[in-house]
Amino acid sequence: MTTLITGATGFIGRRLISAVDGEIRVLSRAVHSDLETVICDLQSSVISDNTLDSIDTVFHLAGFAHDMRDPSKIVDLYYKINVSATVQLAELAVKSGVKRFVFVSSVKAGGISTPKKCINENDQIDPEGIYGKTKREAELRLLKIGKESGMHISIIRPSLVYGPDVKGNLKSMLLGVEKGWFPPLPETGNKRSMIHVDDLVRAILLVADDDRANGEIFIATDGTPHSSREIYNAMCGVLDKSIPKWSAPKTLLDIASLVSSQIKYKINKLLGDECYSSAKLEALGFKAKKSLKDMNETDF
Repeated sequence: MTTLITGATGFIGRRLISAVDGEIRVLSRAVHSDLETVICDLQSSVISDNTLDSIDTVFHLAGFAHDMRDPSKIVDLYYKINVSATVQLAELAVKSGVKRFVFVSSVKAGGISTPKKCINENDQIDPEGIYGKTKREAELRLLKIGKESGMHISIIRPSLVYGPDVKGNLKSMLLGVEKGWFPPLPETGNKRSMIHVDDLVRAILLVADDDRANGEIFIATDGTPHSSREIYNAMCGVLDKSIPKWSAPKTLLDIASLVSSQIKYKINKLLGDECYSSAKLEALGFKAKKSLKDMNETDF
């Protein structure tokens, strides 16, 4: 079996490469040092017709997210990479006789989670932001392609992913805890879903292989929601630091959120609920093997 992976140099892609059996080809902007590479910039290039020759399975991880610029100024870029390039790759997969196509989307495609409820795949509401909107549009286009062509298409929506070499907000938070400038968070009982990158890779491989996953969307979590304070405590364990016996007062954070809408947004993101159910994925036999309790110094 020969597999094509996009986004192979990313946080999830690197772990997926180590877990896939058989020959691997990657689609990337730069030559991979160890793997056959098709050079292509999804932002500006057309995917060549022979990219998927002899490919059995496609894992499409590449996407555009978390750009610090004003999203309204780069809407075209989000659509070009997250929608147009995804559709182009799927249509080429059909033409090339690819049997299985797995798209790594995002829980943002399902909309903002509701307080005190872990939403599932049936709780589809307006997607969150331009990133969520483009991921949702790509999902719908892919499901249509799969239905019309008969190609196996499965979609994974990861919750917040942690693990070795993670980037983004979790990395920033860990560094803040390490340096001592990130305050101990209050225990508010909020619920945040997460998944270790290795468990996410197992979920990706599962939906590619299981015929029951054809034409379906699956949310991936470790099955146990965590409060922001629990995440903070786990990071202290990672760093071998004593867990503070005090916490920043919630009322103080509430007052700080009144200073500006930007601060309010960040505090709400930090202490709010982002809870999702992976019961549908678990019904296929998936069970997470790692959790926050299993973290060590390499997990971030």
